[in-house]
Amino acid sequence: MTKNELIAKLEGAKEVTSVVSIDLVLAALGMLEDPKPVRKGPVFDEELIETLADQIESALDYNSDECVDKDSAEFSLNYDNRIELDRIDLNVYEIMQHVTAKMRFVLEAFELEAADEANEADAEYEATLS
Repeated sequence: MTKNELIAKLEGAKEVTSVVSIDLVLAALGMLEDPKPVRKGPVFDEELIETLADQIESALDYNSDECVDKDSAEFSLNYDNRIELDRIDLNVYEIMQHVTAKMRFVLEAFELEAADEANEADAEYEATLS
């Protein structure tokens, strides 16, 4: 029984008699259903964080050539004619493009999964009412 159904039942009892017993109200309150929890968006749990980290790592690993600004590399010639890399800049814009794309991908997948779970829960809830 929902809140609106309880109100309607009490209104009906009020029309029959001017006194509504406490026992009737308590019995009606006992028949009320617990509200379904509302889940808004993905929950940042350990699973989501791990999935995001894995996806970002794979994106950066796969696109590692784009993450470094090769034109900014500075080298030096050291002892035994070894060439050493002294400095190189990261291409932060490209890195953030890959990170953002992977975050959107993972969050959309989790939202779809959450929507499917919510639809299943709604179907189960509706089945219990029948």
